Amino acid sequence: MTDTAPLVLSDDTRTMLNRLADRLDSHRPHAVMVEPTRLAQALVLAEQIHGPTEAAFTAEQGFLAIAPPVRDKQTRGEYAALLRLIAQGVTP
Repeated sequence: MTDTAPLVLSDDTRTMLNRLADRLDSHRPHAVMVEPTRLAQALVLAEQIHGPTEAAFTAEQGFLAIAPPVRDKQTRGEYAALLRLIAQGVTP
């Protein structure tokens, strides 16, 4: 039996997870989520927090490392719920 370490998120990652979840829930939550949206929003959110800086790049990479790829036919609302769980420290 192996123990898994608790999920430790940076403040930036947690903020980005929650902001993207809010956006997905407020705009077409029943539509299918697509991977390009996850990738684009990582950059947009990171630059909203830090501007076009190295810190934004670091935040973007941290987000992409923790936010799982979109599953086939997953809705935006379903993905938002998953992001909120991750932000709370629950591992998928």
